[in-house]
Formats: sequence, structure tokens, C-alpha cells
Amino acid sequence: MGADSPVSSSDSEFRVPHSALPKGSALPKKSPDLRVRTKAFALRVMRLVDTLPATRSGDVIGKQLLRSATSVGANYRAACRGRSPAEFVAKLGVVEEEADESAYWFELLTEGGLVKPEALADLHAEAGEIVAMVVASIKTTRNGTR
Repeated sequence: MGADSPVSSSDSEFRVPHSALPKGSALPKKSPDLRVRTKAFALRVMRLVDTLPATRSGDVIGKQLLRSATSVGANYRAACRGRSPAEFVAKLGVVEEEADESAYWFELLTEGGLVKPEALADLHAEAGEIVAMVVASIKTTRNGTR
């Protein structure tokens, strides 16, 4: 992980280049395809974690954040391969939990003084948007349409 001072650079440092996306993809942050968005989210978090202060707190929270953020995309992909609506909903529930957990780690990073709030604003908002979209998908599926 990075230096011992709080991360204060702009969130642009945690952006994913177009070359990391499927050909013809829109910007990763606002793509309607959750596969693209959740993968871009994980890649941005990977870059963030590499810049965290090399402290005990930075290391522990960084590892937890890395696990939860990368799990969002992995579990979304698993949900898309669900063999039934019930399995699809169950996996989406895991995606919801992991995205919300990522938001929690963002809050600890800022409130603990490890990262300046403005450096995490976009990532924190993206976690919230992913949670909202997944909750909407769960409700839609439970109501009989997928």
C-alpha cells in the first residue's frame, strides 16, 4: 500500500481506461451493463487499495475492501448464470451485501482519516447505485419478470 498520509488525489486516479473494457463499451462508471460496471468498480477499488497508507488500519481495511468490492462483480456474474429465479435472487442478495459492505469500508477510510472524502465520493456513490440497481432487480424478479 502507499504512503502514510491520507489519500487526497482526485478520483480520476481510480478510473478504468477504455482499453480494459470490452470493445464498444460505454464509460464504465455509467454503463447500463452491470457486468461492465461491477468489473470497473472492482478495478477502481484495486487502484485505490494500492494507494492506501501502509499502516495497520490501511492494510486491514484495504484487504476487507478489496475482498468485498471484487466480490460484487464475481457474484453478479454468478447471478447471471443462475439456473432458476430463486438462485438468481439469492446471488443478487450477495451482490447487494458486498456492495453495501464496500460502502461501509469507504466510510471507515474517510471517517478514520485515511482517505479524504472527496477522493472516495465517486466510488462511494457507485457502491450506492449498484445497491439500488440490484435491489430493483431483486424486486422485479420476485414479482415474476426478469
